[in-house]
Amino acid sequence: MDQLPPLNGLRAFEASGQYLSFRAAADALGVTQGAVAQQVRALEAHLGMPLFERLPKGLAFTLAGRGYHARVQVAFEELREATKTLRPQPGKVLISVTPTFAAKWLIPNLAAFSQAHPDIDLRVLATERVSSFHSDGINLAVRQGQPPFGSGVEASHLFPQEIIAIAAPPVMAGRSLPLAPDELAEMPKLHDAHDLWPEYLARFGFHNRSDSGVRLSQTSLAIDAALAGQGVALVGRFLVARDIEEGRLVQIRPEVLVGQNDFYLLAEKPAKRSKASDAVHQWLLSIAEKQID
Repeated sequence: MDQLPPLNGLRAFEASGQYLSFRAAADALGVTQGAVAQQVRALEAHLGMPLFERLPKGLAFTLAGRGYHARVQVAFEELREATKTLRPQPGKVLISVTPTFAAKWLIPNLAAFSQAHPDIDLRVLATERVSSFHSDGINLAVRQGQPPFGSGVEASHLFPQEIIAIAAPPVMAGRSLPLAPDELAEMPKLHDAHDLWPEYLARFGFHNRSDSGVRLSQTSLAIDAALAGQGVALVGRFLVARDIEEGRLVQIRPEVLVGQNDFYLLAEKPAKRSKASDAVHQWLLSIAEKQID
């Protein structure tokens, strides 16, 4: 702490440098012009060098002052952003989801949400990391797994884990649906981090005679590769429902691999939720329910 300059001086310097005027800085800070000038002088004394040249009609940076102001501005902006993140904002809702859920389900539905709730500032944190309601400041989260998810957390079921095999229509050219098992065995397989092909093939008695295919780190990339006609992928049914409905993808086999790790919407208990968070919570559940129906 001994190395820190006087914080009031930094605040006065940042405002004075923004306007190049003690008077304008005083108006912005709600103090007197004399107080701003005194605080800047105290900062200059602490640093042992002048930061401004005092001119008849305002201020001009010294060479050292210009570089110092740029870094002080960045530091104050970081402080403002950190404070903004922590301070509750009635219309702001931060939801943590995986990148795949964000890209393939949430973002395609956001236009409808914005029309229904134009007053809510919905922010999306797309990460594979498990976010904390307390340390990360999130209001809602979508996660795959099995309850319970922790004390004080309300878990609402969104989607079952139903894995289906899909491909783009051009890949199926000349083939009939459902794809015959021997044809499936020859198709290039697209793998993601879940690596479900071995379980799928074994569960339904299929074989694999194709060494071709691509291994990708996320399910969203496997879906994109399938859309590009690079092979067949195993993905959650709800993630590709829109693509199937609009003809960009087809389900190539009727079998469904049902897993134990369904998708849940996590939230704090209703008494702790803001009105905006509760609105997003209800909207997500309603959209999911319509899709399942």
